[in-house]
Amino acid sequence: MANPRFIHLRVHSEHSLLEGAVPVKKLPKLAAEAGMPAVALTDTNAMFAALEFSDYACKMGVQPIVGAQMDLCYLPPDPGRPPYRPAPIVLLAQSEAGWNNLMKMSSCAYLADTNGDGLPQITLEDLERHSAGLICLSGGPDGPLGRLLQQNQRGRAEEVLRRMAGIFPGRFYVELQRHPVDGGLPEAERLTERPTLELAYDLDLPIVATNDVYFPKEGLFEAHDALLAIAEGAYVDQSEPRRRLTPQHYFKSQAEMATLFADLPEALENTVEIARRCAFKVPKRKPILPKFADNEVEELRRQAKEGLEARLKVIPHAAPVEEYEKRLAFEVGIIEQMGFPGYFLIVADFIKWAKSQGIPVGPGRGSGAGSLVAYALTITDLDPLRYSLLFERFLNPERVSMPDFDIDFCMDRREKVIEYVRDRYGAEKVGQIITFGAMLSKAAVRDVGRVLQMPYGQVDRLSKMIPMEGVKPVSITKALADEPRLREEMRAAEVVKRCMEYAEQLEGLLRNASTHAAGVVIGDRPLDELVPLYRAPGTEDMPATQFNMKWVEQAGLVKFDFLGLKTLTMIDNAVKLIRKTRDLHVAADGTRLYDPAPGTENDILAIPLDDAATYDLYARARTVAVFQVESTGMMDALKRMRPTCIEDIVALVALYRPGPMENIPVYCEVKNGTRPLESIHPTIDHILKETQGIIVYQEQVMEIAQVMAGYSLGGADLLRRAMGKKIAEEMAKERPKFVDGAKRNGVPDKKAGEVFDLLEKFANYGFNKSHAAAYAVVSYQTAWLKANHPVEFMAGVMNCDLHITDKLAVYFQEVRKHLKIPTVPPCVNRSQAVFSVEDGKLVYGLGALKNVGVDAMELIVRGRGSRPFATVFDMARRVDLKRVGKRPLEMLARAGAFDMLDKNRKRVCESLDALVAYSAAVHEQRASSQVSLFGEAGADLPEPRLPNTHDWDPPERLAEEFKAVGFYLTGHPLDDYLPALKRQGVSTYDEVTLRVQEGPHIAKIAGTVAARQERKSARGNRFAFVAMSDPTGQFEVTLFSEALEAGRPHLEPGSRVIIQVEATSEGDQLRLTGRAVTPIDDALANSGTGLRVFVDAEEALVSVAKVLEQARQAAKRTRGGPVVLLLQHPSLPGEVEVEIGDTVPVTPQIRRALRSLPGVVEVEEV
Repeated sequence: MANPRFIHLRVHSEHSLLEGAVPVKKLPKLAAEAGMPAVALTDTNAMFAALEFSDYACKMGVQPIVGAQMDLCYLPPDPGRPPYRPAPIVLLAQSEAGWNNLMKMSSCAYLADTNGDGLPQITLEDLERHSAGLICLSGGPDGPLGRLLQQNQRGRAEEVLRRMAGIFPGRFYVELQRHPVDGGLPEAERLTERPTLELAYDLDLPIVATNDVYFPKEGLFEAHDALLAIAEGAYVDQSEPRRRLTPQHYFKSQAEMATLFADLPEALENTVEIARRCAFKVPKRKPILPKFADNEVEELRRQAKEGLEARLKVIPHAAPVEEYEKRLAFEVGIIEQMGFPGYFLIVADFIKWAKSQGIPVGPGRGSGAGSLVAYALTITDLDPLRYSLLFERFLNPERVSMPDFDIDFCMDRREKVIEYVRDRYGAEKVGQIITFGAMLSKAAVRDVGRVLQMPYGQVDRLSKMIPMEGVKPVSITKALADEPRLREEMRAAEVVKRCMEYAEQLEGLLRNASTHAAGVVIGDRPLDELVPLYRAPGTEDMPATQFNMKWVEQAGLVKFDFLGLKTLTMIDNAVKLIRKTRDLHVAADGTRLYDPAPGTENDILAIPLDDAATYDLYARARTVAVFQVESTGMMDALKRMRPTCIEDIVALVALYRPGPMENIPVYCEVKNGTRPLESIHPTIDHILKETQGIIVYQEQVMEIAQVMAGYSLGGADLLRRAMGKKIAEEMAKERPKFVDGAKRNGVPDKKAGEVFDLLEKFANYGFNKSHAAAYAVVSYQTAWLKANHPVEFMAGVMNCDLHITDKLAVYFQEVRKHLKIPTVPPCVNRSQAVFSVEDGKLVYGLGALKNVGVDAMELIVRGRGSRPFATVFDMARRVDLKRVGKRPLEMLARAGAFDMLDKNRKRVCESLDALVAYSAAVHEQRASSQVSLFGEAGADLPEPRLPNTHDWDPPERLAEEFKAVGFYLTGHPLDDYLPALKRQGVSTYDEVTLRVQEGPHIAKIAGTVAARQERKSARGNRFAFVAMSDPTGQFEVTLFSEALEAGRPHLEPGSRVIIQVEATSEGDQLRLTGRAVTPIDDALANSGTGLRVFVDAEEALVSVAKVLEQARQAAKRTRGGPVVLLLQHPSLPGEVEVEIGDTVPVTPQIRRALRSLPGVVEVEEV
């Protein structure tokens, strides 16, 4: 490479979030193509990509210059003036000392909150403390010097310049920039260049030329301007006042820069000089962990030996004790050899602490469940010998990599464990891990469309034209190639063309930073000595590393996954309720159930794995709320499989995924004796016996390679990985090795090749058995609880989803309809704040109502204590209703929670203002101590008079209840319609769900409309999703344009309709497509159904006739049916029949009106 004339020292990658657009992976290539032997990365206030960039650059043969553009508070606060905006400077690392100082300052920018505004910035004092090993550039026209010169404050500018030059003696450069546009420099550069040069020469400071690079090529300027508008929440109006960059902020060539600064050659030469002074590569480190014990090897041996002995005293042995001891010794030896004793001890320590605090911990997750050492240390609760799990799948002595335990904790108390770790090792040594959100194609189109001020509907239509590929949208490039409608839209409108072009150029750039959902790192020293740290501006969150998960490990930090699993919380909830309601004893940690029989342990992890009731529940697929198996597809698989052992559940967890799913019928047929088990080869039949001759697990691939071809298990794991990743070069090496090994074991070459091909196919989607076994055990625990303690289990489940109405509706349906559990509706005298159990009944939790907080409901429960409220006034005196709030009280009244105090729900609702005021007066009096020693607060305050209002009628009560609960709790608006609907051939939701399993069909289904959401298709046609319910469940109907247009007037929330639907099944989902909508009352009024009305007094005939006449007049166009009056009286020998000649529309409203009349005994449909 020829001697360079210029090197870029100021470049912003996509890690300058919503600002930079130079992909960090492409930056070294840009430099190499420009003939530059080095290039700098200086992201804004961030080192997110520093290690990544350094690695890529070195691989490309380009010297990385690692730096950052930092916002500097360059003047002290002046009480008489508005605060100065921090101004950017550039810091470049010369050495390891400089790198360490750069990390310190980058961390300080986020953690210190210097100005109290939450924005990342550093101070001159920070620079003074951490300047060693760093070169500083003054920041150009927008830096501290440039800002002050633009304000004509030359004296202050010189003062700041002298101070900074003193902080960086011989390492401070005055920065010049030229980004000419329309033949001249931007105003800031024009105003500051001459005085900047004068100051530099006066103070004998070197100058340096930079091009502030934000995008790779000049042609990306407009798209980049749209990116800045997205960040600013502005519009692309192409006006100069908004734009702070020019088309010249691209990665210029050496020649272009030489032309720009031909008059200042030293400014160019100094870029090369600085590059020579910054020949530093960011170091990678081996894993660093805090020291757990003076002799970690001995400590691991001790804990593992004692832990296994404790386990073997209480668990059924899956093998002779000698086999356990041999396996333990082997694993400990490998862990010692690989240098990981400390890692195991650290994980074991915080898991033991969690268990000692009653925080539920999962039995295992991932391949770690295959370790006997982990089982002995109580990291996992799965005996790997019992489930034939392989240690080498977790830790392979032939492939050195860090072990990785993923730990599930109770969702509600996971943070407590992280707090313990911070206390144990020091808060400054523990942090979270950053993650970045990328701008994917659909989001890019929406963002760009917004800043181009395109109509929302148009942008929405364009975005929806981009197809999905799995869970992610395809790229815009692929969408344009595959979707002719998108190309047509671009041809038809220039703004669409701009939108798609800009979005395509911005797609993949980073949009935001957040923290990894589970990852935590623990260092042996303060983390900012190992990595730069980040904290979301304006928050007090635990700091996170600025490097993401991949690169933080390259920096030497070890990730520990603290996952929150709701199912563990659910199990914990259920166990605690069992503790309260059953004759069981539970240990302090709340998870261990003990049978009252002395010495008999009944741990939730050691419940009998052969419980008949549990497998019956699985076989009947009554698995709503049962972990892993509650989807419709899983329920269907369970019915076919009819599980009889835990191994069946393990297999189903592994099989129920795309690919392996096609083997479920084979597994079921072999298991149930309707299909013979096919042998692949006698030498491996024993490996595949438990999975009915099918390769299901990755561990089986490893065992087959070991048994048939003589591989070590470590070597077999390498083979499995190569197969799974389809590495052709590796496969070419492994095939002859496998065939030769099999041949030595008496397997013919042809058969060995067939088995190799079979393994290659299954290795691609074989499942990790350790993970499947661990999650199958959790599934079994939930199934056991549901089969043996259904009330407590369902209460525990519902408490986990207290505010998710859709789930509560499903669970409540399960409770009442399938489990036949009696329920108690919300009641201020019987309910707790959450779901509870009372005498075998499920008591609805007050806090589960809509717009009602658990804390507010706790006030009511505490105020009630052990003495039920006598009246609403009694409650107002004992509970400060003002603290509870009027809105929550209104929801309670609508839901009927005050029925024991006043059955008139409407009156309670209308009285709330008076009740709250009364309660406030009572509590104010109490607070002011105006109560005698023995007097009761409020005794002398008059109770407000409640209005004498009629209560809501039954349909209104249900409608109000629905508003409060989110579903119908004590009845359903269609309950009265069911007999008539049945006669009309209308199906329930349950009936349609059952029938669709036989195939698609047309049905009529009735329901009450809960909500209607309308959308526009890509072609501009309207369609709607209509949420509905009937007495058997909640469902959704999709209506397209014609059916929607005709039915829209009848689809308002609360409407009762019959919809003719096409019912189909898509995977686990029932899909209902509506064809025609009819109001129920119209349909039934025209059905020809008649009435028989029994009366016991002649006087009743007049009032009955009046009601019937009103009904006739209200619905003249309906066909209706005949009405017969039957008069019953003691003076008459029998019934006297009176026929009304005209017909009457028969509806539940008419029936209710007739039943309410004096003298009417019964009303029947005929």
